[in-house]
Amino acid sequence: MAGLSQLKFAMATSIFLSAFIFGLFVFAIVYFLQLDAFTGLIVALVGSGLFILLQYAIGPVMVAASTHLHYLKPGENPWLEKTVKEIADKSGLPMPRLATVLNNTPNAFTFGRSTNNATLAVHEGLLRQLNQDEIKGVIAHELGHVKHKDYIVMTVLSALPMIAYLISRAALYGGVFAGGGRRNSKDNSGAALIIIGVLAFVIYIITFLIVMRLSRLREHYADAYSAYVTENPRELESALAKITYGLSLSPQASEGARAFYIEDPGAAKQEVQNIMEHKDEYDLDHDGVLDERELELAMEKESKSTWAQMNSLFATHPPTFKRIMMLKEIEQEMDTGKYSSDKMYSNV
Repeated sequence: MAGLSQLKFAMATSIFLSAFIFGLFVFAIVYFLQLDAFTGLIVALVGSGLFILLQYAIGPVMVAASTHLHYLKPGENPWLEKTVKEIADKSGLPMPRLATVLNNTPNAFTFGRSTNNATLAVHEGLLRQLNQDEIKGVIAHELGHVKHKDYIVMTVLSALPMIAYLISRAALYGGVFAGGGRRNSKDNSGAALIIIGVLAFVIYIITFLIVMRLSRLREHYADAYSAYVTENPRELESALAKITYGLSLSPQASEGARAFYIEDPGAAKQEVQNIMEHKDEYDLDHDGVLDERELELAMEKESKSTWAQMNSLFATHPPTFKRIMMLKEIEQEMDTGKYSSDKMYSNV
């Protein structure tokens, strides 16, 4: 049975594994460059620490700038303010800052440096394409992220793969440049840099996979939290279906802040595209339209394909079908009267 302690444990484990693997990489750099071990370690730790602090400090600013937020003034959207305030109060959270994004796709996200200065942003497309009950489900999901503080962990943790990637690019470039400029020299610094570059890229992949696994897990926990707070999982079930379909119609998938969205635009587009490529196979009654049941079966089958399972390792979000199925399990438990606060995350 899963609980919030499991999410916290997963966060702590992810941070420890990423830091441990990154630490091994630092020692490898010290070894290959034949540096003084103490000096090399201090430089690496201080440099990494400063980078993580910088990521933590400017991360929210970068998210706000890249998504072109419009912060709402008091009274600008009374229904949204009232709804968020009600759910925040029920969750025991301070009222987040509210913002809208002038974007026709249905999406929403939260970010910030702490629970007290979190921002909840919704796309204009979400407010237009979803009904009020569905929007409540989305808001509760996003406040679940605030409740779990996972967006803060993700902001900090995602710095390690980024550092490894930057080191990899710089080392590989430096190694090729050094090797090309000293072909007749016995200096092997170019080869050492190339080895470091390759190692850094491997570390980047490993730490990236760890971060992505945690990202997917936190989405399930936020979904479960939404079901509990609203006491109606169907709100979020319907919202996720509409969001996935709506994002698939967008001519271009957004690349900014993908992990923070309630659904990754690129993954949603690919998910629906894969189904539509096999539409005739999934259209069981051959009426030219995939009804709800046919769509569920299609999503279930697609999610079990080898390609989808391999691709999901690099995904920020779980497949929509798996999220909806978990919500349906919660819905069934609620209907029997067996669902309670102490079992909030038991289906994760």
